[in-house]
Amino acid sequence: MDGSCVFICGYQAVCRMSVKSMTGFARVRRELPEGDLIVSLKTVNHRGLDLHFHMPGALDAFEPAIRTLLKSRVSRGHVQIQISFSGARNGRGNLNYELLEAWLGGFREASEKYGLKCEPDLNEALRIPGVLLSEIACDLDESFETPLKEAVNAAIDELDKFRSREGATIAKEIRERSAKITELAEKMEKIRSKATPAFQKRLKERLAELLKGAGIEPQRLAQEAAIMTERSDVSEELLRLKTHAVQVEDLLNNGGEAGKKLDFLLQEMNREANTVLSKTGGLGELGLTITDLALAAKAEIDKIREQSLNIE
Repeated sequence: MDGSCVFICGYQAVCRMSVKSMTGFARVRRELPEGDLIVSLKTVNHRGLDLHFHMPGALDAFEPAIRTLLKSRVSRGHVQIQISFSGARNGRGNLNYELLEAWLGGFREASEKYGLKCEPDLNEALRIPGVLLSEIACDLDESFETPLKEAVNAAIDELDKFRSREGATIAKEIRERSAKITELAEKMEKIRSKATPAFQKRLKERLAELLKGAGIEPQRLAQEAAIMTERSDVSEELLRLKTHAVQVEDLLNNGGEAGKKLDFLLQEMNREANTVLSKTGGLGELGLTITDLALAAKAEIDKIREQSLNIE
């Protein structure tokens, strides 16, 4: 299983699945009886799975099998699949001698027919399509699919190692920023507990000033103060913000397609932080402190979102 296990107290093991980056590169070469095969995979960020093939026409028949294999092992990303194949030449070199000899024969025939005195230019001959062979066209039967898929599988293995290393670095940073959000939420909770009495006192003073001695029942005044206090209470938002931070950790531990789930969760976290900001306008200096902390939390959320875009 791809992941690591952390043992707790020697009894219980918690398995942490690896998070994969969508950025990676792998290259595998195989020397086969049919010729030399090179498979290169390059991946970058993408909302879904986007496969692009670059390979010789002799391998077109095997594209569906390769596509199915990649879909079974890669979930997201823009994937460039570069496959080159040089068929066995049996010591004849890189020239298509049949085509070259046909061209030379035609050149001499035309020279004699039209009485031209000139010599064939080899440089010009090598520019003729098909004379200089970078890849040998050959007929490959169904049996070639097995070694081809083995080479692609090996390339995916190398790609996974690369993307897991990158993913571990990204996950480490996200965990650190998620812990910072929890820390900021806890600071806001402590300030909020002090801000409520201050807000009630300030509200009563303000109402008394506005009423200018007009008669009002103390009970009614207390009710209005309680309503205003409740509207400015951010305890639920801070609790949800901390809960979401824990869920971020869980998503990273579970691995798999964490990127899309993280994106949704970060939207919820951003919504809670915005609600906190909207409720702290009337709490005086303590409210300004909470605002600063909430803005810091939003900054951490944005930084996590930037990193989550790189996760499969």
